[in-house]
Amino acid sequence: MQNSDLKLVLPLAALFALFFLAPLLVLVAMSLSSDAEMHGPTLAHYTRFFTDSFNYSILWATLALGVKSTLLCLLFGYPIAWIANRAGARWQAVLVFLVILPIMTSVVVRTFSWIVILGRQGVLNQIATGLGLEPLRLLFTEPGVVIVLAQVQMPLMVLPILTVMSRIDPNLADASRVLGAGEWRTLWRVTLPLSLPGVIAGCILTYSACVTAFVTQTLIGGARLVYMPLHIYQQAIGANNWPFAAAISVIFMVAVLCVVALLNMLTRVTPADVRR
Repeated sequence: MQNSDLKLVLPLAALFALFFLAPLLVLVAMSLSSDAEMHGPTLAHYTRFFTDSFNYSILWATLALGVKSTLLCLLFGYPIAWIANRAGARWQAVLVFLVILPIMTSVVVRTFSWIVILGRQGVLNQIATGLGLEPLRLLFTEPGVVIVLAQVQMPLMVLPILTVMSRIDPNLADASRVLGAGEWRTLWRVTLPLSLPGVIAGCILTYSACVTAFVTQTLIGGARLVYMPLHIYQQAIGANNWPFAAAISVIFMVAVLCVVALLNMLTRVTPADVRR
């Protein structure tokens, strides 16, 4: 790296160290402190977490929630990206606008809108009762949380997949059809393997956003469903136990990074591996 390039990198490195590394080090230091005044190093807070099955259950429930929401996003997001990639320029712009529309709205507004939709007297239940069905119980349940998270975080899944698909040489799909493959076989044997980097990138972004979505998890899940973000909030604000909240935050961060690392390892899978 030349000196001119180093000078350009230094401001970004300083900003990164000031607003990310420094608070992270303070968080780790507080998690190792015996009290909020950061007196004396101790591992008591980590021991308390790992010796209580209640904490384990919250951690696994949160990680599983991210997996379910990400899979639902992928189930609907991949077809949307595929259709948008095949559409003309005008329709593609319309589809992309509809996908990113949730990002342009406050997460609080979106979540309260879903409360109106999923409530006992909400739109879905009015349709269900109008059809003679039993009212659906979606609000303050995990399926409801998964549905809302999938809708809110859908742009994080669709946009990376669409970006990778747009870079695939269209001649490859044409060659597949010339060789006798139909649309579905071309999708499975050509498009899907080549779009795998976008799928993995979308899964990483969606998963990270879903497991840390404090507002959506709390408002849709209610007090009955406790996930890690709410658990951290309760320990910090409710119990005023900042060192234990910091320890939970560090453990949660490491767990999410492990899942992200596993997803990132999938990028080493080649298209030939997928076709097998």
